[in-house]
Amino acid sequence: MAGPQRKSVNKKKIMPVKTTRVANIDYKDINTLKKFISERGKIRARRVTGLSVQDQRKVAIAVKNAREVALLPYASTAR
Repeated sequence: MAGPQRKSVNKKKIMPVKTTRVANIDYKDINTLKKFISERGKIRARRVTGLSVQDQRKVAIAVKNAREVALLPYASTAR
């Protein structure tokens, strides 16, 4: 006998860039970029953020530029 069947629930992902109404992702906008960085300082994956490929590339480049200018910290490796 098989267990109870589950219904698949299709939830539409909310895209953070679209909800914050940001047309252009800028490296100087730290508050927006912090939404795409984990607690350890790593850039969140595309499947987690729900961004398109192009938007994820823009976010990654903006985070790297912000780190270069010392607006954001690099990923922490210390435990």
